[in-house]
Amino acid sequence: MADAGNNEQGLRLLGLHVSPFALRARMALSLKGLSYEYIEQDLFHKSELLLASNPVHNKVPVLIHNGKPICESLVVVEYVDEVWPGTAILPADPYGRAVARFWAAYIDGKLFPAYAGVMKAATEDERTEKVRETHAAVLKLEKAFAEISSSGNGAAPFFGGDSVGYLDLALGCSLPWFGALRAMFGVEVIDAARAPLLAAWAERFAETAVAMEVLPEPDQAVAYAKKIQAYRAASAKK
Repeated sequence: MADAGNNEQGLRLLGLHVSPFALRARMALSLKGLSYEYIEQDLFHKSELLLASNPVHNKVPVLIHNGKPICESLVVVEYVDEVWPGTAILPADPYGRAVARFWAAYIDGKLFPAYAGVMKAATEDERTEKVRETHAAVLKLEKAFAEISSSGNGAAPFFGGDSVGYLDLALGCSLPWFGALRAMFGVEVIDAARAPLLAAWAERFAETAVAMEVLPEPDQAVAYAKKIQAYRAASAKK
């Protein structure tokens, strides 16, 4: 819970309200029931605090714990899980953790660049190719969900089993942007006809307390996407 007035853990989070990566960190903090000071960043005019806290990538999120910065969203999520007891985010067994980390890396390495490319495409042909790449990545994740969710006693509702876990945060943080792609280009990222298990998962995840508390509405992602487009157009004219 972002609360500048009740920050008992010495926690500050540098983020952006629509950044899927910052949303991961916020959901992890929420799952643990932690109070923290949330500091919104303007990535068009990066703050000195952000540049000093993440001098390598200059990106959000950055979790600052007692003056020490932790960067990169998945690293932040794992740090939060290791430092604070309570709701477990990563699977308990080493193999389960390895599988979860593998698919989280796949989301960041394959799915995110593909769906972000739909937004960035300069031509319809390029956009069509990025949509194809997005759907191909989703199909891989559909198979992964089928295997992971059925690895216990029957099919579980989430990647994390009966409750939200690491992979749910890794993928669920992008749901506002999936809604933005639907609104802007008519692209259904998780199509129920192609990926029925993930489509049902997305509906369940969106109704969880952590998602409803943290995730913005898709129209906020649309507004930010248009801001990026305007910025790039202005930069191209210079």
